[in-house]
Amino acid sequence: MQVQEPRRGDVADQVNLIAQLPPYTELLWPTLQALIALGGSASNNELDGAVVEREGWSPDVQGILHGDGPGTEVEYRLAWARTYLKGMGLLANSRRAVWSVTKRGREVTEGDIRPLLATFTADKRRQRLSRKANIPGAQSLPHSETSSSESDASYGESGDAVEWKAALLESILRMSSTAFERLTQRLLREAGFSTATITGRGSDGGIDGIGMCQISLLSFPVAFQCKRVSGSVGAGAVRDLRGAMAGRGEKGLLITTGTFTSEARAESRRDGAPPVDLIDGDRLCELLKEHALGVRTTTRVVEDVTVQADFFAGLESD
Repeated sequence: MQVQEPRRGDVADQVNLIAQLPPYTELLWPTLQALIALGGSASNNELDGAVVEREGWSPDVQGILHGDGPGTEVEYRLAWARTYLKGMGLLANSRRAVWSVTKRGREVTEGDIRPLLATFTADKRRQRLSRKANIPGAQSLPHSETSSSESDASYGESGDAVEWKAALLESILRMSSTAFERLTQRLLREAGFSTATITGRGSDGGIDGIGMCQISLLSFPVAFQCKRVSGSVGAGAVRDLRGAMAGRGEKGLLITTGTFTSEARAESRRDGAPPVDLIDGDRLCELLKEHALGVRTTTRVVEDVTVQADFFAGLESD
């Protein structure tokens, strides 16, 4: 099991790498076009990978941490690009974090982007000022078109989602290797593995364990490896896992608290090679939440109240 401290690197090198990334406002059009090229819908990972490929960012650039991590600067900027495109009415996203292009999004031109951004930003500013001034009757933007610094740019959820996922990943990064192994075993069993065995340290040959995945009447062995890191995991890790899988299983599972570069995702799907499924930090958080492992979910009921002016007007008639 690999444990890696957050990558700092030389300050000057980091500054030079970050300088290669455009601000999220310049990623609006590339993100929209990448989603259209994917057929009009995509998951976060698919869309991020498509934009990275379109822009040609190197693995080093993809691995730059945002602040102290665990997310990367590329993820952060692309997430805000998606959020603003949604606020501008050009994208929509489902509760399952699937993004889609709206009719308006298919019709806009590159020259329309800046005016739309300016209008949306101005509307946000007016709404914020009205809220601060507590002006009676101040109009709010529709929920589907709002965005603020507290928004979860990655998934269109509330700021609470960002906080609990960051807190969860920080807790995992602080765990001992033994505790993380136990967490991985528990998760795999809860997810449908009939067995999950951790191999001995020093003799795993690049594999942390072997699990037996049970699907209805079928079962098959899966070799898995966990990388408890901040930042990104590259294609080399996928190839290393494949090499260690020889004779142990036909399918691999690579789990990380960080992210995967676009090269790693492409390598995991390479034709003619044993398949390797990838679970990044965000997906790991969702799985732990789904199986209630260290995460408690409380459902709140929110009422939408609409005043029907016609009802009151009708009482005035004779």
